[in-house]
Amino acid sequence: MERTNLQKLPAPLLAWYDEHRRVLPWREQVSPYRTWVSEIMLQQTRVQAVLPYFRRFMEAAPDVQALAALPEEQLMRLWQGLGYYSRARNLKKAAQTVVEDFGGVFPDSYDGLRRLAGIGDYTAGAILSIAFGQPVPAVDGNVLRVAARLTGDSRNVLEPKVRADFRCAMAETMPHDRPGDFNQALMDLGAAVCLPGGKPLCEQCPAAPFCAARQQGTQALLPVREKKKEKREIPLTVFAMVREDGAAALRQRPKNGLLAGLWGLPHVEGTLDEAAAARQLAAWGVTVLRWERTLHAKHEFTHLRWQMTGYLLTVAGEGQPDWLWADASQRRQRAIPSAFRVFTAALEDAAAGEKSDKGD
Repeated sequence: MERTNLQKLPAPLLAWYDEHRRVLPWREQVSPYRTWVSEIMLQQTRVQAVLPYFRRFMEAAPDVQALAALPEEQLMRLWQGLGYYSRARNLKKAAQTVVEDFGGVFPDSYDGLRRLAGIGDYTAGAILSIAFGQPVPAVDGNVLRVAARLTGDSRNVLEPKVRADFRCAMAETMPHDRPGDFNQALMDLGAAVCLPGGKPLCEQCPAAPFCAARQQGTQALLPVREKKKEKREIPLTVFAMVREDGAAALRQRPKNGLLAGLWGLPHVEGTLDEAAAARQLAAWGVTVLRWERTLHAKHEFTHLRWQMTGYLLTVAGEGQPDWLWADASQRRQRAIPSAFRVFTAALEDAAAGEKSDKGD
């Protein structure tokens, strides 16, 4: 890798950052705990989406001791809608480790941080540089894009050896007097100026005068990433069932695997037509009083996609032993992933309608 261009970066980048830095709550009040929580939330999630979640999270769990003691159901409710729920579970697991093994004080070493669940190279670098002022790089997709374009590097950035080379180069480049600002400036530059695809805002970039990709016209080609595998598609039939008393059927997912331990609606794999759906309901011991609506939705996960057909039903009966017939208050107390949002919204409308009809 040609590193000369990287060595020119710190001074103009930090000058640009001082003028254009994003004002964010975890930057205005810095602590290892706040930096850590924000970085975990920002994985796979846009900054604007994270802001209200971060504020609510800090109100409920303002420090690592509070997070370690937070009931899991409350934790899942706080996280509901952010997705990738294993991040939340790892947060609590790591908080418990900090309390039990580190006396409630965040470790200030790379090895110590890597002992904590859910913390990888990038997050460790972010915490050490931002919260502890240590010159440790934090290399994510934004930083790889900036560095690959700046140096004109056409290697596949998804290869571990290439990423390690970039990390080493950034460690040599970063200024020791402002390591946290340097890492955050790279994040902001990648998010606001050195955009993915073929439309970076080069005229606004402090590195434009010495950017190899700009000089060669290869911005759209860099960074090089291997083609993503096609997501596996899974068809599901979802049953949104409400009784005449307004209670709806929920089922808790297994403790391991996708959306582990969260509450969802009863469903089966496959796309069932009404006749097949009726047979499934009968097998579950449910009597259909009214077929209300047919619903359709899809939800994207990292490696798979749910294609869902759903039936909104008014029913009678107890159904399966592992179902919970929950009223509106009980439903609000349980973390139901956004994958079921279309169906739960229809369910709430139906339950409200049942209540209104009874009031008449």
